[in-house]
Amino acid sequence: MSDIIRIKSMTKDYGNGRGIFDFDYSIHKGEIFGLVGTNGSGKTTTLRHLMGFIKPDSGSCEIDGLDCRKNSKEIMKRVGYVPGEIDFPDVGSGDNFLRLQAQLLGMKDMSYTNQLIDRFKLAADAPLRRMSKGMKQKTALVAAFMSKPDILLLDEPSTGLDPLMRDTLIELILEQKQRGATVFMSSHIFKELEDTCDRVAFIHNGKMIEIIDRRMYDPTMPKLYRIGFENKKEYFSFIKKGNFTITRKNDKYRHLIVQFKDNETNKFLCELAEYNMRYIKYIPYTLEMYYTEIIEKGGKLL
Repeated sequence: MSDIIRIKSMTKDYGNGRGIFDFDYSIHKGEIFGLVGTNGSGKTTTLRHLMGFIKPDSGSCEIDGLDCRKNSKEIMKRVGYVPGEIDFPDVGSGDNFLRLQAQLLGMKDMSYTNQLIDRFKLAADAPLRRMSKGMKQKTALVAAFMSKPDILLLDEPSTGLDPLMRDTLIELILEQKQRGATVFMSSHIFKELEDTCDRVAFIHNGKMIEIIDRRMYDPTMPKLYRIGFENKKEYFSFIKKGNFTITRKNDKYRHLIVQFKDNETNKFLCELAEYNMRYIKYIPYTLEMYYTEIIEKGGKLL
């Protein structure tokens, strides 16, 4: 599998611990790669480097073998980009902006653009200055996807979108993968990353913590159940046996959260049959839970 985006020991230090520090990883051609982290962790800084807007203090980044800083004009022609902060030029309506984008990209056929406008329910004839945040975001998304670029760089692409439009965006991103495009996206919405990404990178305070593959956060991996016991004796008996990992417990209300492997399901259910339960509830193991565990443990730096 060939790499189309390469970030090599890249650092941008803004002082006081702000910036990105020694980022080093590759993104494979045709994959969807996610970047997640708290505000100020370096998501936008990373994507701006890839667009050539920022020069790193050390290290470098490349897209398809081209240095992002030295060949920014060439890269901009080949990449669909949604910035984290949208600021349109004063060109009147959304239609005018999209037509100008088409001219810059040498596009003559606007049929796919019109399909995108319909899918996002975009009022493209509205003045850009009067558009809501959501409408501006939709306009930026149409501009990024309209030329069907081979590479998409999306910085918090669902900002301002309602849940239905977020689902439309997820469908669109998955369509890009089907046609062979590479998508590099940042997001703070874990479900969005779970539904789309082949790999996800965790960053925290400007440092790379971990890169995980889809199979590591697939819902079939860890099993988590919240269980409540009728009486204290049985509650403490279950804990004392220690047959399963207890990730959280509450002695006062006699409930706990148990984690076990997929092949231990029958063993778990058989043991529960010995007790009088108030309730049992399955808890899907999510990417957000995995991320929270890593951060709470202080991170595991790559």
